[in-house]
Amino acid sequence: MKAEIISIGSELTSGQNLDTNSQWLSLRLAEIGIPVGWHTTIADDLEDNSAAFRIAAGRAPLVLVTGGLGPTQDDLTREALARLAGVDLVLHQESLEHIEKLFARFGRTMPERNRVQAMFPAGAEPIPNDRGTAPGLWQQIGACLLAAMPGVPNEMHAMYHSQVKPRLLQLGLGSGVLVQRKINCFGSGESAVEQKLMDLTRRGHVPEVGITVGDATISLRILARAATLEDAEGQIRPVEQTIRERLGDLVFGVDEEDLHHIVLRLLEEKRLALATAEGVTAGLVAQRLGQVPGASAWFRGGLVAYDNRLKTEMLAVSQQLIDEQGAVSAPVAEAMAIGCRNRFRTDLAVSTVGIAGPTGATPDKPVGQVFIGVAWDGGAVSQSFRWPGSRAEVQSRTAKLALNRLRLHLLGKSSK
Repeated sequence: MKAEIISIGSELTSGQNLDTNSQWLSLRLAEIGIPVGWHTTIADDLEDNSAAFRIAAGRAPLVLVTGGLGPTQDDLTREALARLAGVDLVLHQESLEHIEKLFARFGRTMPERNRVQAMFPAGAEPIPNDRGTAPGLWQQIGACLLAAMPGVPNEMHAMYHSQVKPRLLQLGLGSGVLVQRKINCFGSGESAVEQKLMDLTRRGHVPEVGITVGDATISLRILARAATLEDAEGQIRPVEQTIRERLGDLVFGVDEEDLHHIVLRLLEEKRLALATAEGVTAGLVAQRLGQVPGASAWFRGGLVAYDNRLKTEMLAVSQQLIDEQGAVSAPVAEAMAIGCRNRFRTDLAVSTVGIAGPTGATPDKPVGQVFIGVAWDGGAVSQSFRWPGSRAEVQSRTAKLALNRLRLHLLGKSSK
């Protein structure tokens, strides 16, 4: 059995808001062993809503819907479901009283428009909403069971846990567990990584192993289906071990761990302080490090040095070196890191220089050319790379490159 999740709202289809509800529900359904085969996002349009519900009910035995249950004229879920079932909307008195009491609790009279939230397709079963005015509903459409919930995340989360999940389990729709483990890598291309794992990523492998790429991070997703959590984890462990053995230092973390989390963890383990000197990344390395709670214990601060005067005056980079090598060069990156370490009096420093574009390129230094420097007591090392992509992509990926260089240094891999 595969479920379908439908998210409704023109704010989603226009790109104004992200659809986080579908992701959240997919993860929750996986926990009770229900795989999701489809995500559908539709605007606030009655014809489109009706068509989407009809298609979903024809291919999925379980459909979860979020959104379209408010009191405004563009909240169309109730009407679309009634149309699909060929029934009228009828008033549910208990739901109406609940909504009136919510308004009264805050000293307000319920607007007449909110009355529509107590209207349900005939034969549908209301789902109480303890956190808002929009009840959900259960509806059987042929062989499909449909549950509609509010689009407001905190209301939807509470309704799923208290009402929807227990009903699914009671009906025996949940069977076993789906457990996902994500192995995050940096420093190689997608095809090169998959080449080392062809036997694992082939179709039909148990557990399933997929590969995705986002902002130069490559993630291996291991998805195990089993009767129990212990059995699923037993499928995942040997596959994860094989991935780590074959990819080695390319693997930096799991699940939601990013490079800045790993760098701060290693700094704490080794009791080392860090500072940053950034050109092309314009403070992005420092910003990501600062996202980690407790970062101030090991991250001392940083300097954004776009102007060469700052490089010479604040970081003691030789003007002659800049003139001879260019501001975007390996020697200048190393000198910036050394100067940063001395100025901030830290154990380590990292620097970034480069050409993010779209202007500023030269024949020997094209857009996307970047250099990373890392300095420590007694030495410095640099790394060069050329990134494709927009200015923002070059900056983001260079920040990751700098963090990865730090990670490798902290692991004793500076010579690579």
